[in-house]
Amino acid sequence: MVPAHGGRAAEPVYRPILASRRGELEALSHLDPAAAALVAPVLEVGAVGRSMVDTVRRLPPGLLPAIDVSALPDTPETELSRWGVPLVPVIRLAESDRRLVAHGAAARTYGRRALVRLRAGQDRAGPDASTSAVERIWRLTALAPEECDLLVDAGDVCCPADVRAAEPRLRRLLDWARRHAWRSVTVAAGGMPPTLSRLPTDEPIQLDRWDWQLWQRLADAGVDYGDYGVRPAVPGTGDPGDRLPTVRYTDDGCWWVYRWARRGGRGGDRVNDLCRTLVSAPHWPSTGAAFSWGDHELLRRARRGAGAGSAANWAAWSTSHHLAYVLTTLSRQGGDTAPEWQPRSDPPHRGRSRGGVTRRAG
Repeated sequence: MVPAHGGRAAEPVYRPILASRRGELEALSHLDPAAAALVAPVLEVGAVGRSMVDTVRRLPPGLLPAIDVSALPDTPETELSRWGVPLVPVIRLAESDRRLVAHGAAARTYGRRALVRLRAGQDRAGPDASTSAVERIWRLTALAPEECDLLVDAGDVCCPADVRAAEPRLRRLLDWARRHAWRSVTVAAGGMPPTLSRLPTDEPIQLDRWDWQLWQRLADAGVDYGDYGVRPAVPGTGDPGDRLPTVRYTDDGCWWVYRWARRGGRGGDRVNDLCRTLVSAPHWPSTGAAFSWGDHELLRRARRGAGAGSAANWAAWSTSHHLAYVLTTLSRQGGDTAPEWQPRSDPPHRGRSRGGVTRRAG
């Protein structure tokens, strides 16, 4: 679907932060090989079980997920080296010594790769303290800086004021990041509102993608792109009790939110009507069902070729279209003129790193 740039071997250009729920995982499972090589999802795990490990094992070849178990207790059951599947451990700055050692073992088992997740809103420390924190990570994991990707997580940005406030804070963090020879640097944010239940129903509502606008303002920094898919960045939010059929459909700089309350004679009529409205809209892609697996499923419902599905299905179709749309946009923008991430050639002595790398932007 999305070719590697300039005939070079594909490198991930997009890091979506996704909940390890059925809808998001199903969307990932339907990525084709070309797209899978360009996506490096960060999966936030809320529980560890055989089904979770089996789901990760069944993800498409070429897709290497980063697994974040920071919300789980620091026990042997959460040691990622026990999973027995290729993955990248996600490391936060305040991890315990024991978990850092375990993450280091997992990284060495699966290819000497780790992802350091720095949360711009919560990890508020000066540059020297941040350098001390990452030096502790490298020491206890036995990894070099150039074996670690950096994810700068801006969290929730849901209005112009959020974007304006986040930009200078992120630029300061990126200036600090240039002290070290990271394998890559990504900025991620979430722009979906915490709740959609107050939006009008039975008509598409346009919402700005503030996370995308924030990343565009940082384009000169040469960082890769990440987001929270089509879900809010704030934990524990959303509309868990809202059973209305809902599709979050990504477009150029915005989402179109479809929440359908119309009732017909059959249970699936609302979803059929929603999908018919969507496929006849100007933002329906010219390639139609071929654009993504999610678009294929939406068109099937518009033609009454399948059942109404569930909230997990609606999330899966929305996420599938979103992944394809972001990859297509990044591929279109990622020509030879794209800036590259460069660490400073003369980092201060406290942040001096071994080696140096260059990194093309997405």
